[in-house]
Amino acid sequence: MSDPCPCGSGLPYDDCCGPLLATTRLARTALELMRSRYTAYYYGNAEHLWRTWHPATRPVEVTLDREVTWTGLRILEVVDGEAEDSTGVVGFVASYDGGSLRERSSFERRGGRWLYRGEHS
Repeated sequence: MSDPCPCGSGLPYDDCCGPLLATTRLARTALELMRSRYTAYYYGNAEHLWRTWHPATRPVEVTLDREVTWTGLRILEVVDGEAEDSTGVVGFVASYDGGSLRERSSFERRGGRWLYRGEHS
């Protein structure tokens, strides 16, 4: 798919979040994982969300609200989370029809994979 990626990176989907959702490669950074998780919400891909959620905080099942239409992602801050880091924080605003979600997400690299831990306090 050569359409722009929904995550707002400006890259084509196939060069951005597509390979992560298709499991052909892993996220290199916490930000890249954050963007792929937004894209998974955008496309309703609960399997990617579950797979990239840290086992210590992951729900038994990821349930998506099919009535929500995601409309954009704006990154506010990135703290660490590079390829050589073990943790990172990404602050963002995810917009949807009728509102937005603002969060500072915590990420951890475990076994060479970035995983979402949850909202950072």
